[in-house]
Amino acid sequence: MFQGTSLLALDAKGRLSLPSRYRESLLLSCQGDVTLTRHPDGCVLIYPRAVWYELRPQLAQLPYSARALQRILLGSAVDVSADSSGRLLIPSELRNLCGLGRDVALVGLGNRFELWDQVKYVEFEKAELAKGLPAEVDSLRL
Repeated sequence: MFQGTSLLALDAKGRLSLPSRYRESLLLSCQGDVTLTRHPDGCVLIYPRAVWYELRPQLAQLPYSARALQRILLGSAVDVSADSSGRLLIPSELRNLCGLGRDVALVGLGNRFELWDQVKYVEFEKAELAKGLPAEVDSLRL
């Protein structure tokens, strides 16, 4: 289970150093093998490979009306393995398509991560909260 937000920096080659709090569990759960893809909101999704392999057939079976989502998620997917230092290379295509700069936010969301450009993440979050929360969260007592 991944949770929390880490503010990080990509190195000059576009590598992301996984925070130690995630590195061990990611290495244990999937030996550092992950799949990266784009999300329609403009971030990079990082899935442990086994989780992606469960999701991929569901995406492929979506109806023709969902082809734009299929193109984004399946068409951008790339398999990556963490190096011996616990770094993931974020391909330049994904960095460009998602507008990632040097400073990024890694957000743990249960079975996956989202990787955002820091400025874009703050702006997106602010805009989403301004829309109001959905009725489904009314029962939560935070």
